Order: sequence, then structure tokens, then C-alpha cells
Amino acid sequence: MMKFFHKVGAASAMVMALCVPGEAQATEGGGSNYAMGAENYLMGALPPPGVYSLLYANRYAADDLMDGSGSRVPIDFRLRANVVAPRLVWVTDTTLFGGQLFHAALLPLVDMDVSVGSMRDSNRGVGDIDLTAFALAYHHNPNFHSVVGMDVFIPVGEYDVEDMANIGRNYWGVQAAYAASWVNPTGWNADIKLMYDYNFENNDTNYQSGQELHFDYSLGYGVSPNWVVGIGGYGYKQTTGDEVNGVDIGNEGQAFAIGPSIKYDNGKGFFLSLKYQKEMAVENRPEGDAFWVKAILPF
Repeated sequence: MMKFFHKVGAASAMVMALCVPGEAQATEGGGSNYAMGAENYLMGALPPPGVYSLLYANRYAADDLMDGSGSRVPIDFRLRANVVAPRLVWVTDTTLFGGQLFHAALLPLVDMDVSVGSMRDSNRGVGDIDLTAFALAYHHNPNFHSVVGMDVFIPVGEYDVEDMANIGRNYWGVQAAYAASWVNPTGWNADIKLMYDYNFENNDTNYQSGQELHFDYSLGYGVSPNWVVGIGGYGYKQTTGDEVNGVDIGNEGQAFAIGPSIKYDNGKGFFLSLKYQKEMAVENRPEGDAFWVKAILPF
């Protein structure tokens, strides 16, 4: 249930329109409200009632911008983004529809640098808030767990239509999500989180990004009670075209990413996962790679 910084928020729609062929951008600025591939092992397994602190950290780098046929656009493009995103999760004692009711809030701290041709810009600060307004956690048996819920993306991050490096996206969004985890400390582990995003219009540009279907996944094997090793990544497909002043302009994006992933759990509430993912089969979006850290920090 995490929807926070967008990996390509640095490239604003105005700059992309000036420097990049129209078919090479999907969603405004080529980015998304959700950071693709952010989740890893245990994405569908919630802890018992209580308050928990999580930390996500990400380093994303892209030097290629892909067009609608998956070919590189011939421009000098460079994007670097570093994010640290603390998240607070409150698992309540309330049971609703057979699941545990929980809420969460995430506030990203973003440092980004972008260049297109001879133009360059950088910025750092607080990004848009991700609020898990309503979610339910289910524990079907000791190995199988799932989560269903709805997130709201609140545009509080810094945004200026004249800037290249925008930390905020300047529009609201909602995301429906379902996550499931199969957990076995000494066997196979599998996780998937399915999400569907609806983006509202950016009133400063009259641009409405299309709807997005995407999933994070992980698959690993417990080599000991404390360690799981395997792979992880994401898949992404834009399902509707972008609109400008109410007119559909197409530009649907897609991407797939995969890479090695590892998890350590000390069995006392501390959890750490590391993941590297390389993007491929990209259309109408930047193509790069990312390094992810996710940790649960017990009080």
C-alpha cells in the first residue's frame, strides 16, 4: 500500500514537451505516483496489532528514454534520484470483513538531478504524501497472508511548471491494491502486489495522466531461518492514454524489471531486504536501474 515519490518526477511535462518527441512520454513527465518495485518480501504479511516504523531507501539512475516502439530516443538524457522514505504503520485491534484494519502514512525525502540536452536542474525536499486510508490484513494460515486496501496520493511536494526538477506531481491520485505472501523460513517464499492507479488532472498544466496497472513481485528460498535469497522486480502497463485539455493523446507506457533480492530477519522484529532491479521492455518511459533497501525498525 505504498504510493509515494515517482521515479521520474524530475523531468517535468514542460521540459519533455520541448525536448522530447511526444510519443516518448507516458504519464505526465514520464513518471508515476508509485515507485515501481518498491516492495519486496513479506509485502502481503502484516504483523500483529501495534505501531510499526518502516524505512524505504532508493537510488534510481536512467540514461535512456524509450519511445513507443521500445527504441532509444536520440537525446542526451540523464536522471538520478535518491530517496529516503519513512513510513508509519498502525495495525489496529479492529476486525472488519474478517481482516485486521490498519492504516499507514509515508513521507518521502527526495534528492534528484535531471538533465535534458544542455539543460540541467536539481532539487531536494519533502515529496508527496502516501496515505493508506483503508486496508485489511488477512492471515489465512501460518504460511499464507494477504492484504487489500486503498491508498490516496496527496500532492504536497514542491512543484513549479517552469522547473525541470519537480519533487511533487501536483495532482491527486488513488490506488487500489491487493498483496499476497507465501512465507516459509526454510523453503520457498513468494510475494506479489497488484495495483491499479487512477490519476486526477494537474490543474497547472491541464494534463491528466492515464490509468496504470502494475505489480511488484519477489520469489526466493529460505537458505536458513534468517536468510532468504532470490529475485524481485515489477511489471507495468498503462491501460488508458494521457489527456490534455480532455483530449486523449495516447502515449501508453510499459516496463518490466528483474534482479537479485535478499532478506535478513533476526526473528526479534528487525527485518532488512536489499534488491537491485534492471528495467527492460520499456516503452514511452525512461529505462534505468534501481537499488532498494527496505527495513522494519522495531520501537
